[in-house]
Amino acid sequence: MAALEVFMRLPVLFCLAVSLLSAQGLRVERGAADYQVFQRGPANTADIRVEGAVSGAGGGAVEARVLKAGLAVAGFEWQVAGKAAGGRWSAEVKSLPAGGPYRLEFRAAGSQDVASIANVLVGDLWVLAGQSNMEGVGNLEDLPLPSAMVNSLDMTDTWVVAEDPLHRLVDAVDKVHWRKNAKGEIAKLEGEELRKWMAARRKGAGVGLPFALEMVRRTGVPVGLVPCAHGGTSMDQWSPDLKDRGGESLYGAMLRRIQLAGGRVRGVLWYQGESDASEKAAPLFEEKFLRFIQQLRQDTGLRDLPFYYVQIGRHVSAAPGAPWDMVQDAQVRVEPQLPNVWMTTCVDCDLDDGIHVGTDEMRLLGRRLANLAEGRLRRGPRPVSARVKGQAILVEFSEVNGRLRHAGRLNGFSIQDASGKELPVIYRQRVSREAPNVVELLFQGKLPEDAALYYGAGRNPYVNLRDEAEMPAPAFGPMKIER
Repeated sequence: MAALEVFMRLPVLFCLAVSLLSAQGLRVERGAADYQVFQRGPANTADIRVEGAVSGAGGGAVEARVLKAGLAVAGFEWQVAGKAAGGRWSAEVKSLPAGGPYRLEFRAAGSQDVASIANVLVGDLWVLAGQSNMEGVGNLEDLPLPSAMVNSLDMTDTWVVAEDPLHRLVDAVDKVHWRKNAKGEIAKLEGEELRKWMAARRKGAGVGLPFALEMVRRTGVPVGLVPCAHGGTSMDQWSPDLKDRGGESLYGAMLRRIQLAGGRVRGVLWYQGESDASEKAAPLFEEKFLRFIQQLRQDTGLRDLPFYYVQIGRHVSAAPGAPWDMVQDAQVRVEPQLPNVWMTTCVDCDLDDGIHVGTDEMRLLGRRLANLAEGRLRRGPRPVSARVKGQAILVEFSEVNGRLRHAGRLNGFSIQDASGKELPVIYRQRVSREAPNVVELLFQGKLPEDAALYYGAGRNPYVNLRDEAEMPAPAFGPMKIER
């Protein structure tokens, strides 16, 4: 793996840097780089404009062609695509179909000297943002294999073949990701220290690569990932109010990288909220989260930017559970308030430590996010209402694929009074035989008027309610119990 990583991270010069693959005559300076992924448009194509310098006083037409697997792509044989003048040149490959990997070649008309850009993909760009469960802290074991159809704009602003760990904060371009050195100064990790740090890593598997591989498997469309997450960060640290600080803020750094990737992306994958699960921050989470999504759409100019997020999962801790429940319930409420916003959860997932989703479960979470992104399935069970019927509480769900199901004994529902004390009255939880989207909670005794329903209450619940598409019910509560 170490040798492969070194190979894949050989300098691939980007933007203002000069391409190492340039030939005599034309030199590529901006517009495209090896392994770059271009966002496809509505016509399932992308236009790629490349610029550079011309050695000497050369001028005239510039020709371009596109190769795939060593053969010219039909309709993209050598043809005039631009011109050279005054020591500069530019060319545009128009309407390149989604797919790849492509090799783009450029030459001055009549010349045999070729400048090229290799392993270019046209497909969908996805931003990865949030805190540690999006950054990826799963064990670096049994990792998914890289694919030539999935590349990543790594945090050094270099396009590479995507492989875990996708996020490498310590030598990122953006200062906000750096850590303190031995002198207590914020600094980028470099040289021997960087090499030792990389060699010692044992954590770093995330959901980005499993999601991308699943999307490619289903659609055949290449994927480009733009990692921007940073562990342990709160909504305040992601505040759009900090965008003017550029790379010294998480929001500003994310905006910069979206522009660097071309300015248009297919969507955002977000996993955050653990750092806001405190008595002070939790009541403000919903408002901050809604504003974040709305402002991101405004600042990118992508007014309908699809936003897919994960409800926070489990935390093995003795800390109070109420703030955790509050953030989870706020995340349930956010989803229906904005268009093009979808949520899933991993509250039923196994962990690789006290708070981080395990590497194997990242594959499951990747499939769940792919289900939402592909748009062929319903979102998964969403709580609608709870009402008493005799000695049962009927909990209705919408967005169910097929019918509700569970492995083993159904678990996760509880009833609390107004003080937050759990009432031990439920003796059986089951899916209704008559209504496949309803759970029946059989209880004993009499419910107090202030009783409220929860699912997945506390920081470390055991829950197992899903639908036939393996889409899970999110943690929620308090929900009023209707009489």
